[in-house]
Amino acid sequence: MRLIGAIVGLALLAGCVVPSEGVSPPVQTAAQATVQTEPSALAKRNFVVALNAMEPVVERYCHALTQRQNCDFQIAIDDRPNQSPNAFQTLDRQGRPVLAFNLALIANAENVDELAFVMGHEAAHHIMGHIPQQQQSASQGAMLAGLLIAVGGGDEAAILRAQEFGASVGARRFSKGFELEADALGAEMTEKAGFDALRGAAYFDRLPDPGDQFLGSHPPNAARRATVQKVVNSLR
Repeated sequence: MRLIGAIVGLALLAGCVVPSEGVSPPVQTAAQATVQTEPSALAKRNFVVALNAMEPVVERYCHALTQRQNCDFQIAIDDRPNQSPNAFQTLDRQGRPVLAFNLALIANAENVDELAFVMGHEAAHHIMGHIPQQQQSASQGAMLAGLLIAVGGGDEAAILRAQEFGASVGARRFSKGFELEADALGAEMTEKAGFDALRGAAYFDRLPDPGDQFLGSHPPNAARRATVQKVVNSLR
């Protein structure tokens, strides 16, 4: 993994020590009464512990489960102030996977297990090829919606609006399933790295529950916790 953006101090620490698989890092707590945007020293340390432990596990799974997939993960830290906690996976212009975390998420994770689980979840999106699948679904949705409007005699502006709507619907078509798949593989990798995936998935309990919305991007929190529980039961 490469750290391509950093909190002061993290760039020097990341990668220095890589715990062996199965060795459980010390459990630490960095709970905050309110949402924090600046990580404490403990939160930074937890992030580094999680990063160093998850790195070899994530890359091993990536090589084992994919063919010709770029497994050179990069870690990006978004240090813009006053943001809500967030993490995501994307690809750079060369197709390398990027796992991005903002300072608020690092600051508000209550323990090292939560940070490890989020890393595993985001890495799982790349390993399972969710971005190209989502792009393909969006492209198909845009094409079908635009074609229907064109056949109905719609003008160029109407076709463009339909394509935009179709792409949005297409992109969300499998998003709930993708999230549950990433939860399952992420939980497995988290456990293999020596962390407690159930404790890590408790992060869901502090997120607004999206419920089972039509065309929602995320599944209900209860479904996500159940998915993690099933994986942990099978491993333990």
